[in-house]
Amino acid sequence: MAFVPLILVAVMNKYLSTAIKQWYPNGFDFNAIGLANYTVDVAKTSAIWAVGLALIVGIITAIMFDYRRVSTSFKEGVNASIGGSLLAVMNTASEYGFGAIIVALPGFAVISHALGHTFSNPLVNGAVTTTVLAGITGSASGGMSIALSAMADQYNAAIAAMGIPAEVMHRIVAMASGGMDTLPHNGAVITLLAVTGLTHKQSYKDIFAITVIKTIAVFVAIAAFTWFGIV
Repeated sequence: MAFVPLILVAVMNKYLSTAIKQWYPNGFDFNAIGLANYTVDVAKTSAIWAVGLALIVGIITAIMFDYRRVSTSFKEGVNASIGGSLLAVMNTASEYGFGAIIVALPGFAVISHALGHTFSNPLVNGAVTTTVLAGITGSASGGMSIALSAMADQYNAAIAAMGIPAEVMHRIVAMASGGMDTLPHNGAVITLLAVTGLTHKQSYKDIFAITVIKTIAVFVAIAAFTWFGIV
């Protein structure tokens, strides 16, 4: 029975991902609630809405299945969960703020431009640029979004000239973003250590091994793509 809420979340997520688009084929009408100037692209946000609604259904189901035990420790559980979530949110938010400040500095534009013109191979260029920017900002999504927003036209032209599928470029950049993003100042690393009660000295060597070193796999993938003639 313990797996029922998990299965229900997966099923509801699958169902709602399609159903939400059918419920609002022309988008959500915010005029009805007095927000005439507010618009949301339902097609782009339906996946997020589906996950949120599916999790709510799963939580309600779990409470219904074990209401007696949940009701006796509800207050303690809520207090612990709120404390843990605030810790994670604040750590992540502070690191995003740090990344935004770094991006706004004049020197960052120089670094970004230099990285974008260091390697002629677009796959190597994209991998190196993305992972370095992720390390500077302390965020995988930050590094990837900055690299792609700044270099998108250059990368598209380069891969088109070399006959490289855009999907290959995307996979390489996505893999590379998950390397140097977990340097000691990363919000997820700080949150992990705070939750586990460990210090950087005690555990960072293991974190480094399983997150940063794996970036080498990106260059292995590039070599494989080239060797087998995919690119």
